[in-house]
Amino acid sequence: MQPKIIVILVLAALLLIVLIQNTQPVTFRILFWKIHMSQIIFMPLMVALGFVIGFICGKVNKFRYKKGT
Repeated sequence: MQPKIIVILVLAALLLIVLIQNTQPVTFRILFWKIHMSQIIFMPLMVALGFVIGFICGKVNKFRYKKGT
């Protein structure tokens, strides 16, 4: 197997273990709203949001580098 695939599988397994251990409900206050949800739902949403933000920042930096700014 390629090392990249092994690293991805190990990280996915670690994320799955963390998700299984964190199933209790939590409450988040965002300005005037209260959001109630299970951590097993919240954590993958935050991981996905972090991935999207990192991807967008990488694309913006790559575009700026090509542009020469």
